[in-house]
Amino acid sequence: MTGDFQRVAVVTGASSGIGKETAKALAKQGWRVIAVGRDPARSAAAEAEIRAVSSGGAVDMIRADLALMADAARAAREIATLVDRIDVLINNAGGMAKDMVVTFEGYEESFAGNHLGPFLLTNRLLPLIRRAAVDAPKGSVRIINTSSDGSEMITGLPWDDLQMFDNFRPGAAYCNAKLANVLFARGLSKRLAKDGIVAHAMHPGTIASNFFILPDAQTQAFMATRDVLTPEQGADTLIWLATAKEAGETSGGYFYLREPRAPNPLINDDAVVDRLWLESERLVAKAGV
Repeated sequence: MTGDFQRVAVVTGASSGIGKETAKALAKQGWRVIAVGRDPARSAAAEAEIRAVSSGGAVDMIRADLALMADAARAAREIATLVDRIDVLINNAGGMAKDMVVTFEGYEESFAGNHLGPFLLTNRLLPLIRRAAVDAPKGSVRIINTSSDGSEMITGLPWDDLQMFDNFRPGAAYCNAKLANVLFARGLSKRLAKDGIVAHAMHPGTIASNFFILPDAQTQAFMATRDVLTPEQGADTLIWLATAKEAGETSGGYFYLREPRAPNPLINDDAVVDRLWLESERLVAKAGV
């Protein structure tokens, strides 16, 4: 990706793990980085780390809990006061819950934080993303969603109870949200193709990060059987998808270790992609933000 202007990246979940490593790498390359984090102490520490490696681009940290639609909307407004364009949006924030938690807005926290908040944030930032695409090389403006191979482990979404209020299971709820991430990327790729904007999803692998302290014991035991990557290793594909020329030559893909990976077959069903988009719009609208 070339050009004389400074590129702008928004990275959510940037207070730790692969989000922080991605933000650091882009800052080191000279990008203007707007990081979004939830935990105050981790966010402050991460901001200092990102600033320390920046090679000239401004760095800002916005605190927001994307499980709250009001926070997602506020974050979008704050970002719009800082920049007039966004070249890359990396929707990386997310995680797995131990138990069902209902936010004060009435959303199940796992589905809200992993999908609905990022869905709202992305749609509110689309004017800035489209503005960047006006004078940028085709395919260089991108939206990247961090998903998981959990998206591959289910046969469908519970359309009558997307938030699993009636039958909540942490692992299943996580898989549903991660499938939503990939479906959302495919939906974005369809809607933004005419603007020359690329959207992809990726599986980062099993990462040695704060993720390990959150799930229930059964899920932690399962993850303990898997090969574990460092945050730096997990961030590599995110950075590649954000910056590599070849990553901008296609759209709507699902990647692992810089390579295309076979997604859940539902990704190829336009009816499923479109239905999730409509259901997400309906759910987000209930917040009235």
